[in-house]
Amino acid sequence: MNKRVLVKFSGEALAGESGYGIDTQILDYIANEIKQLVDNGIEVGIVIGGGNIVRGVSAAADGVIKRTSGDYMGMIATVINGVAMQEACEHIGISARLQTAIKMEQIAEPYIVRRAKRHLEKGRVVIFSAGTGNPFFTTDTAATLRASEIEATMLIKATKVDGVYDKDPHKYDDAKKLDTLSYDEALKDHIKVMDDTAIALAKENGLPLVVANMNLKGNLLKIVNGDYSQCSVVR
Repeated sequence: MNKRVLVKFSGEALAGESGYGIDTQILDYIANEIKQLVDNGIEVGIVIGGGNIVRGVSAAADGVIKRTSGDYMGMIATVINGVAMQEACEHIGISARLQTAIKMEQIAEPYIVRRAKRHLEKGRVVIFSAGTGNPFFTTDTAATLRASEIEATMLIKATKVDGVYDKDPHKYDDAKKLDTLSYDEALKDHIKVMDDTAIALAKENGLPLVVANMNLKGNLLKIVNGDYSQCSVVR
């Protein structure tokens, strides 16, 4: 059976140096990293956050916008990023499908797990957007949910650091990288791997979580092939 993985990118990753919107050069870089996986017979699902456009919690921070509406705004932001990612994939010759948890027929397919699996079996990249379709859940949780549903062998969280540290490596010079840790260790407050709901769901389904640096060329393929030297693994 082919390896099947889900890769989670933050919305901020797409923004580049500007911190907002979509940097098409980064989009192209990510698409080429995904292409390496596809070219090696790996089935790939993608979830992208929406923080480069709007984040639900921030939108609702002062109470003018309700949290529920703020989260729906965030879900729509992930669809915008999903459309961009689909275009970037197709631009370099990867067949891709965008599925949304909230119906938007003119833009994307509705999320149907059997259809998603069929796309993956045919070598198409499937981009899952609009989170879980429910407010109060993060895209980390959505990524864990989708990875569990499509029966991915692992979930790779592509970040700006090369793994999980015992404290913030940007603030503390003596921060130590944790190569492997348990789900329970990942749930500790000072170790921010994913939100608690996402980790609990991964634990329940025995889904390995890999935290890796997306800016390290070829790292995704190395990880899928079993090289965990430049990442941290939660299992």
